[in-house]
Amino acid sequence: MTNTLAIWIVIVIAAFIAVDAVMLDYTMSLFLARKFADLLNWMAFWR
Repeated sequence: MTNTLAIWIVIVIAAFIAVDAVMLDYTMSLFLARKFADLLNWMAFWR
């Protein structure tokens, strides 16, 4: 991964969190965090 690509990924993620904070009151971020935690638990089951 190049530095330019890493910077763009960080900018996109920061923009998503900013929009989510202003417009959706962190609803989408919390939803994705819960789904990610479920995924980690599911993967731990297969370990």
